[in-house]
Amino acid sequence: MTGTIVKSTGSWYIVREAGTRKLHRCRLRGKFKNQGLKVSNPLAVGDQVDFTVEEQTEGAGVIHHIEPRRNYIIRRSVHKSEHSHIVAANLDQALLVVTLVSPATSFGFIDRFLVTAEAYHIPVTLIFNKTDLYDEELAHYQEQILNMYKRTGYPGLRCSAHTGEGVAEIKALLEGKVTLLSGHSGVGKSTLINALVPDLDLKTAEISQFSDKGVHTTTFAEMLEVRPGTYLIDTPGIKELGLVDMKPGELAHYFPEMRALLNQCRYHNCQHVHEPGCAVREAVEKGRIALPRYDSYLSMLAGEDNRR
Repeated sequence: MTGTIVKSTGSWYIVREAGTRKLHRCRLRGKFKNQGLKVSNPLAVGDQVDFTVEEQTEGAGVIHHIEPRRNYIIRRSVHKSEHSHIVAANLDQALLVVTLVSPATSFGFIDRFLVTAEAYHIPVTLIFNKTDLYDEELAHYQEQILNMYKRTGYPGLRCSAHTGEGVAEIKALLEGKVTLLSGHSGVGKSTLINALVPDLDLKTAEISQFSDKGVHTTTFAEMLEVRPGTYLIDTPGIKELGLVDMKPGELAHYFPEMRALLNQCRYHNCQHVHEPGCAVREAVEKGRIALPRYDSYLSMLAGEDNRR
């Protein structure tokens, strides 16, 4: 049978069977765990798999084949520095929830997420949450940031899960797609999901009964069915988002505003730091590339802490 990973609970995976949409609690056949992939999780939510049910009464099974991933969001593993962690796979889009207060999301974190998504051609919309906490000055600042990213090609929405601002617009974005919802801890993802899917408890009850059968669970992500054909992948809050397998010479390709200028630099291997005749630095000086974005680029190039 074929299906989609909808939840990871340590050594168990919850698979939604294609067609019937029945849930199966499955293990991964051992040989897949040692294929030379330096990832902490061999399977991710959103993965398409082939599996065989072993115990029909319990719905348990074994996953024996993983389909090639169309795309994915990946980050450095928190516990294994040489490994990476796949956040979710086979996405139509991602929504990055950011906040200017309680807590403040850094440009470094936003831009690392955008670069990672850009590398795998995943469209991103920025969701500026907790607008009900903004005073007039902060609201003006938020509008400036939103416009900066819009000029770069990343749309954004103002949102307050508490007042309902922006919720209808986000619902419309989700329609008919598989969407990853991500962001720092504390930015209000859970409250936003409850506003988007009011009957969430009913929709997740079936999955929960598979997850709590005496197995110690660590939820990496969970695919929630908003309605048939529309899925929202909820993820735990990400503290840091280290880049994975990006060479210094490739980094500028994942900044759309820089990518458009790369063939205009004097040197083909220009890294846009101090080289003469650099079209990117000239664009920064003239205000055509936003200084916070360029600062993020330099920070990534130097391998600095992503929370700066």
